Amino acid sequence: QVQLVESGGGLVQPGGSLRLSCAASGFTLDYYAIGWFRQAPGKEREGVLCISRRGTITHYADSVKGRFTISRDSGKNTVYLQMNSLKAEDTAVYYCARLGGNSCAAGPAYWGQGTQVTVSS
Repeated sequence: QVQLVESGGGLVQPGGSLRLSCAASGFTLDYYAIGWFRQAPGKEREGVLCISRRGTITHYADSVKGRFTISRDSGKNTVYLQMNSLKAEDTAVYYCARLGGNSCAAGPAYWGQGTQVTVSS
């Protein structure tokens, strides 16, 4: 059974940092492209960052470039999203997804349940 479980969200002040985790089960994530997406209330879900099977990084959102980093730990079968210099506009539910192909150009095929990130002072 394919499962993705996000964790690590919470409330942080502007300028703070969080590291989100996406733990995979039922498959080996090194064989797939894995992306992070986010959705704020009343807004469309948007892509944030993606890592391909080869390790190529795709920045879906220019607004997070230089602040967010995606990485994976093969031993833990987990993908991370390191979020630094957080802004109020980063507030959203963050989701990880297994994409339908090897590259980050593919669409999402499996979603996690999401984890809430709130940036507020």
